[in-house]
Amino acid sequence: MEPLEDETSRHWTEPGIYAVAPGVYRIPLPLPNDALRAVNVYALTDGDSLVLIDSGWAIDTAHAQLETALAGLGAGLGDVGQFLVTHVHRDHYTLAVALRRKFGVRIALGKLEEPSLKLASEPGTPAMHRQVRLLHRAGAQPVITELERVFAERLPDTEESFWEAPDEWLTPGTRTVLPGRELDVVHTPGHTTGHVVFADGAANLLFSGDHVLPHITPSIGFEAAPAELPLRDYLGSLRLVREMPDMRMLPAHGPVSPSVHARVDELLDHHRQRLDEIGETIAQGAQTAYESALRLTWTRRAHALTALDPFNQMLAVLESGAHLDLLVFQGKLATTDVEGVRHYTLGTSA
Repeated sequence: MEPLEDETSRHWTEPGIYAVAPGVYRIPLPLPNDALRAVNVYALTDGDSLVLIDSGWAIDTAHAQLETALAGLGAGLGDVGQFLVTHVHRDHYTLAVALRRKFGVRIALGKLEEPSLKLASEPGTPAMHRQVRLLHRAGAQPVITELERVFAERLPDTEESFWEAPDEWLTPGTRTVLPGRELDVVHTPGHTTGHVVFADGAANLLFSGDHVLPHITPSIGFEAAPAELPLRDYLGSLRLVREMPDMRMLPAHGPVSPSVHARVDELLDHHRQRLDEIGETIAQGAQTAYESALRLTWTRRAHALTALDPFNQMLAVLESGAHLDLLVFQGKLATTDVEGVRHYTLGTSA
């Protein structure tokens, strides 16, 4: 067993099991071909029962590393009583489904993830079909072309589907997950419509999923059934968490951090600045979300859009569109649709 987690001596993605609080352990699991490199799964135990928050991606290496990590607690995969899943993205949900098939473990997921899960599970549904439609609306045909090229080489028609319904749909409220441990389920839409975080007020811990991350801003609205204004929802969810008592942040990607409030303040400030920057691209002549994204830089390394891989180009364009649509909602921009492509112009209050 590792000692209390030392985030300064080991990179957060290193395999293992790390004690972060009494009865709470962080288990980083690998991701396939993903810049994030790993996802944190959190094990909660009282010595007899075991509950996991999020599960990892259903790949062999993640399965093996989770099994090895749980052995450090004297437990096996079949000892997991329940998965509490923050949202329905592959790196959080699919390993839970794989383990349910083998061991019968129960899965709980936010109720408002149901529309996206149903769409994703429909037979014959093309990969990212909704995102391709949004990219067309964004005027991003070059990104669509690149996505089709890349995914034609490894498109998941042969991939096993793990888009099965959970055993329980979570709604906001307090639940006892282990004897003596209660979690508050808090609905935090934005990253996905049904995203939830889990607050352990007694232990001063917030399992923040992808809602609040320490080093990056989460993608907005990447899901099979996107919300109309996902950025509005996300900013509202950040303010909701800011109104809660400050807690240690246990994120899905990145190290445990001492203050969720400090990071929420940074994210709110980032999006205020980003709204100004994206609005300025329209003032300078950009007309579509794709043209706006081309005028911006992306990631902490300030890459041009064209320097990103096609998947992250898609996320960037969709993020631009989410900001632009919020500016329209605020009355700062106006829109017209031309052959299915949304064009933006300065609004009356810009």
